[in-house]
Amino acid sequence: MSAPEVRTLHSIAGAPATQWNALAGDNPFLQHGFLLALEEAGCVGSDTGWTPCHITLWEGDRLVAAMPLYLKTHSYGEYVFDWSWAEAYHRHGLDYYPKLLCAIPFTPATGPRLLGAGRSVRRALLDAAFALAKAQRVSSLHVLLPPQAQAEELAQRGMMLRASVQFHWENPGLPDFDAFLAGMSHDKRKKIKQERRRVCEADIRFARLSGHEATGADWDFFTRCYQRTYRAHHSTPYLNRDFFRRIAHCMPDSLLLVIASRHGRPIASALNVIGGGCLYGRYWGASEFHSGLHFETCYYQALEFCIERGLRAFEGGAQGEHKLARGLLPVRTWSAHWLAHPQFAHAVDHFLQRETQGIHAYLDELNEHSPFKRVATDG
Repeated sequence: MSAPEVRTLHSIAGAPATQWNALAGDNPFLQHGFLLALEEAGCVGSDTGWTPCHITLWEGDRLVAAMPLYLKTHSYGEYVFDWSWAEAYHRHGLDYYPKLLCAIPFTPATGPRLLGAGRSVRRALLDAAFALAKAQRVSSLHVLLPPQAQAEELAQRGMMLRASVQFHWENPGLPDFDAFLAGMSHDKRKKIKQERRRVCEADIRFARLSGHEATGADWDFFTRCYQRTYRAHHSTPYLNRDFFRRIAHCMPDSLLLVIASRHGRPIASALNVIGGGCLYGRYWGASEFHSGLHFETCYYQALEFCIERGLRAFEGGAQGEHKLARGLLPVRTWSAHWLAHPQFAHAVDHFLQRETQGIHAYLDELNEHSPFKRVATDG
């Protein structure tokens, strides 16, 4: 049988949605509709610094493998930071941008990056990505947040692995939120109860809405909250109202919108995404401050939802040691990197070896401060 044909798509619209989704599986961020919404809403493409160049493999009209790929002219919206590498290139009179990035824009969630059954097609995808990198004369190729098994495949092809830390909660099959609290140490349990009580005493009530249930006014309010949060951190919001409108239409069952109201008026909101038995916390914002409001809106409502629905996990997004005290435990995540410049590749490799040692020590330290009761062991 002849080798599959390689095609580089400058819009995911060039791939049949059903065939792409069959490769993506149940990961919500890899769904054709999600990636297309980013393009059609103008969040990627045009002058955003994210130019789609998705690599696809075809057998006739059948899509057999795919790799979500972007040509980047900056490092915004990635959550795996390489600004220092770009600065080092600049100091030596070299261009770090453009680079090739295999990732889901603005989404720090682990998931498959080489979409296709069998190592041979995944190898062919990576071969095509390396060929494109060399043809475009980019500085580098980066694959962000693949699962560990794919990270190991990438390392076998000569890419350098980088470890990072996120905070996730895994559901052991709890019957209710009280059971979750019962497993925590006394001081952490007391703190969470205090935070929830303050929110309740402020007469704040919560609604959890699916994409079907949320109205246009709900999405308008959430968009204002989201934009307010970014601007409070002196950043430009990556997403827009049109994007949220599009995903509410194409994947409503995958969305959970939490809205907090006080005296009948909405004051805060958080967006979560559902898929593969997991709830992913994404964006939040508030129009006024109340003690404990952030933790209730973003974490406790999400954890209650996971427990009620029997979801296996809640991923709280990138960074945030404050999540540890709320029951989310540290987990190691991965990225893989190839740099065309031999000397810089050598220097980055040494840097990553040192950084990885620090990540291991950091994880050990975090695990020593688990918020849950310690179980006595024999021996």
